[in-house]
Amino acid sequence: MARKASGITLQQLHYFIEVAAEGSISAAADLLYVAQPTMSTAMKDLETRVGRSLLHRSARGVTLTDDGIEFLGYARQVVEQVTLLEQRYLGRPPSRRLLGVSTQHYSFAVDAFVRMVRRSGAAEYEFSLRETRTWDIIEDVRTLRSELGILYQNEFNRHVVDKILRDSGLTFHPLFRAKPHIFISRKNPLAARSHVTLEDLATLPRLTFDQGVNNSFYFAEEILSTLSSPQEIRVSDRATIFNLMIGLDGYTISTGIISDDLDPEIVAIPLAIDERIEIGWIGHSAIPLTEQAQRYLDELRSVVADFGVALLG
Repeated sequence: MARKASGITLQQLHYFIEVAAEGSISAAADLLYVAQPTMSTAMKDLETRVGRSLLHRSARGVTLTDDGIEFLGYARQVVEQVTLLEQRYLGRPPSRRLLGVSTQHYSFAVDAFVRMVRRSGAAEYEFSLRETRTWDIIEDVRTLRSELGILYQNEFNRHVVDKILRDSGLTFHPLFRAKPHIFISRKNPLAARSHVTLEDLATLPRLTFDQGVNNSFYFAEEILSTLSSPQEIRVSDRATIFNLMIGLDGYTISTGIISDDLDPEIVAIPLAIDERIEIGWIGHSAIPLTEQAQRYLDELRSVVADFGVALLG
């Protein structure tokens, strides 16, 4: 008779979480001061115990299988609860690795992140905030590189994005709905206007965030992505897009929520079109958020409410 595998150990869960986060067995072993053969054996033993392949191994490192992604969600919940018990009853210090967030290029998402970190009260911590492409946000959350993602939907992209999310086991949760605005330099002649039209923008460079190989209209961060523009510049980060607004009088279309502390040279002017932008967060459908992720969403809602925008849900 075959010998039944013993149960999963808490140490194996810790090891697995770090391997998934680092994308490398050797890097996780170095981080935890464990010999690489020991870490490798622990991962193989864990897979034997659960009876499923959890990791894809290659010369470039490891990635999670679909079973591994699901397993990681449960592992994080278990470890988080044990950590809370140890902090309360054994006086153990908090975990360093607290939260990962991936987001489109929104200053309010950064502002909320700043508030969350300041209020965490942790002497030591390890957060991650990735302003990145739409497809990468979905992949980050699907593979649990980030616990949640921030992106927008509207009537144009909703059907396509929702299908991709469903196929990835993810769900979109609306946060707020905003009227479209343009972001421009304070020195731009349009900055004194109460609103602008698409005709007003015809001679200005349109600035958009590059989506790489997934440069579909449906993955664009900006609405009206199908409209042609005689002058268009694609960029990869917020600092560059703001510099081009100042240097070239360029514009981009976004929510209208902008932090004066983070972006003092940029203003938001309403765009006179019959469109709405719905901002929300995405997460795994079957995996509840950690307390830290909930705290971040609370800060995000607070930042948005400070701008007088009505929250959804």
